[in-house]
Amino acid sequence: MIDFTAARANMVESQLRTNKVTDQQVIAGFESIPREAFLPDTLRGVAYVDEDLAIGGGRHVMEPMILARLIQAAAPGTNDMVLEIGSALGYGTAILAQIAATVVGLDSDQELVATANETLNGMGIDNAVAVSGDMTQGYAKQAPYDVILFSGSIGEVPEAVAAQLADGGRLVAVIQDETGLGRATLMLRNGETISQRRLFDASTPVLNGFERVSGFVF
Repeated sequence: MIDFTAARANMVESQLRTNKVTDQQVIAGFESIPREAFLPDTLRGVAYVDEDLAIGGGRHVMEPMILARLIQAAAPGTNDMVLEIGSALGYGTAILAQIAATVVGLDSDQELVATANETLNGMGIDNAVAVSGDMTQGYAKQAPYDVILFSGSIGEVPEAVAAQLADGGRLVAVIQDETGLGRATLMLRNGETISQRRLFDASTPVLNGFERVSGFVF
């Protein structure tokens, strides 16, 4: 029998704290949310390995260290509205809900959305919801967002998504360059201007529908 509580504590100590994750709210979120609860039964035994976990259909649950560093960089506040794109089974949504006021998890797979909502509701997380839709279009119904996070690497940030970022808002994503190398990137909106800063190299599977194409990158 796996001691998931001990495995989760070990993940925080060996994967997060040793990789520049220092924000106490982020750490508390990972300590309190059981990753195994957001995985299929067949994957629960490897819930706390330091890697992305394939859940079928070309989809993955992001590696904890990369997810934690992205959340830390986005610095969600207690009054913030957050959009997670590529929320899959809801693990990242649940962690963000421990920090921010309201979280919307967007995914194109209706079955994943239904499962995510069932898990979130079962855990009593009432400030987060998963919704289905075209991930490249964001979720304008609840915009603007103080934080937008992509749970998977992308070729570029769609203009429709960038337009949903609030003034002063932060967008974080692993963006692939022309060679396929992924770089965690922070974007900041100041009025009509969006600046961006590369944070660290990161390898994580491409989010469905966000493969890099030649041409303009936002």
